[in-house]
Amino acid sequence: MNLINTIEDLVRFKTITGNAAEIDKCLDYIAKSFEGTAADVKIERFQNVSPVIYIANNKSMQQDVLILGHIDVVAATDDMFEPKIKDGKMYGRGTLDMKSFAAVAMNSMHYVLEHQLPIHFAIILSSDEEQGSKSTHAFLERYSQLTAKVVLDNDVGGDITKIINKCKNPVFVKLTAKGLAAHGSTPWEGLDANEMLMKTIYQLRKFYPYFDVNGGAPENTWIDTMHVAKINGGEVSNIISSQAEALLDIRLTETSSLEELENNLKACLASGVEYKIVSSSTPVVMTEDNPQIAAYKKFAEQVMGCSIEFQQIGGATDARLFAQKGATVIMHSGTGEGMHAAGEYVVVQSVKDLAQLQIEYLKSLRK
Repeated sequence: MNLINTIEDLVRFKTITGNAAEIDKCLDYIAKSFEGTAADVKIERFQNVSPVIYIANNKSMQQDVLILGHIDVVAATDDMFEPKIKDGKMYGRGTLDMKSFAAVAMNSMHYVLEHQLPIHFAIILSSDEEQGSKSTHAFLERYSQLTAKVVLDNDVGGDITKIINKCKNPVFVKLTAKGLAAHGSTPWEGLDANEMLMKTIYQLRKFYPYFDVNGGAPENTWIDTMHVAKINGGEVSNIISSQAEALLDIRLTETSSLEELENNLKACLASGVEYKIVSSSTPVVMTEDNPQIAAYKKFAEQVMGCSIEFQQIGGATDARLFAQKGATVIMHSGTGEGMHAAGEYVVVQSVKDLAQLQIEYLKSLRK
């Protein structure tokens, strides 16, 4: 297959999360690219959940290597769905996140099939990653027996000279405050739910300090963080708010537990405020001396002709679902900027390098 043409074709599909018609067209395009090959291709559909495409060179549910990714993108203007290449960069929605790397996965599968590499290899591409990856969860519930020794995760970073070896645990917490309504001119007759929320958040800052662009990053960024993702309370200007809610986005390192977080929450709650853990995950931590990661890093340095460093990020990865089963997760992506922004782009050469690297790595696993 032609890698660059395939990326351009994928970008043209307006697969904004929830756009079922365009998602179906894109999945059909991917499936058709494997017609006439020995690939086992499944487009799995679920009730009230977006579909997933699964491609494998075997019928087994025990894979040597699995690539995990997605085809959905965030909203963008129409012109961003017409890819443009300028000065070695391809611009367009999804070029970095992550249709370029979905195409790389397809390219790797075609190579494995054409050269009949004796490895068990599979790809999972979901269609709602930008809104929680319910489709990936549904797929793995349906095929709970699916395992992989190594998972290649290309949906991270944005610098091909970096391999991500740590991701944090994202925990979303809902705070609910119940106050007592009163006229704004007599606040002593009421109980302001907004104030109760602010007091709670202020107390939490003792454990999770506030950072912004003006103050700059801390010396050590591998720390627990918290930001107030959403806050809402009150109805009109002259009435003391009787109710308020806030959604907190807390990112925990591998040394912090959910139990410790809950203890901190309980210690900081103002009277009348309750909390609920909306969702939580697990951090993904891979040691630098892991044999598979060390081998992959060696191939990367050979392909790139430069040293490759390890890096940690605050985001999460769907690959955690396989890490929990004991898989080695290799988090590595091409180079680009503007993820989710108007100027999103990927460096074309980095995509070609990643494609070559994946093939060299897969070749090395021949039994």
